[in-house]
Amino acid sequence: MVAFLAFLSQIERKTIKKKLNDDDWINAMQEELHQFERNKVWHLVPRPLNRTVIGTRWMFKNKLDEFKNTTRNKARLVVQGYNQEERIDYDKTFAPVARVEAMRILIAFASHVEFKLF
Repeated sequence: MVAFLAFLSQIERKTIKKKLNDDDWINAMQEELHQFERNKVWHLVPRPLNRTVIGTRWMFKNKLDEFKNTTRNKARLVVQGYNQEERIDYDKTFAPVARVEAMRILIAFASHVEFKLF
């Protein structure tokens, strides 16, 4: 646990310049970009001439436990959504989160039809 906490930034810096100079936040950003590559949720394409380019920004947050100790540095790359228009800039939305209700329905249905879940 002590070794894990050594890689966390205990201070949530206020400016982006300070965060970009902090190795702990850089590691959190690299982890987020590696998640994109592992999940294959994006790929780099040439800039389209007839489309609006959507901007992004980094959001930084220290995750805390019940004792207010920092447990994880989270950096998320988010879309600046104010310049997007549905059916012009995007057709589909994707949220990689399984809801508890959906899991309960799946387990209940699998149990009802005696289906094996792994």
